[in-house]
Amino acid sequence: MLRNTLLSLTAAILVMGMVPQASAADVRCEMRFNMSGWSLFYKKSSGTGTITCNNGQSMNVALEARGGGLSFGKSTIENGVGEFSPVDNINELLGGYASAEAHAGAGGSAKGQVVTKGPVSLALSGTGRGVDLGVAFGSFIISAR
Repeated sequence: MLRNTLLSLTAAILVMGMVPQASAADVRCEMRFNMSGWSLFYKKSSGTGTITCNNGQSMNVALEARGGGLSFGKSTIENGVGEFSPVDNINELLGGYASAEAHAGAGGSAKGQVVTKGPVSLALSGTGRGVDLGVAFGSFIISAR
């Protein structure tokens, strides 16, 4: 139920126009990933994933999330999914994205988040485990590996 609520919230954010609209780009890409991390005022997570696109392009990537705020805990996201806004080329997806999140969970939890980098947006969702609570702001970085 929590996962459905977070996915609905992510969809609502996209519909409300808080995420920049794509240009005439038509390459659609998805990322499958796993991440784990911790937070104690400073938040740090890392992981790996694979981006695949409808034009046949794919890339193995390293992921890093860093930030700060009122955040405490340790968590793992397994079998996460990310949906990118349309682009012209997979290389446009690399780089740093701005992020903001509110999180709370104990044991099994669900997470949803939207991050942006200029005209490129990424809606993230996944299930995980751990204990975490807080609000954090920072960056989400995707690099080729």
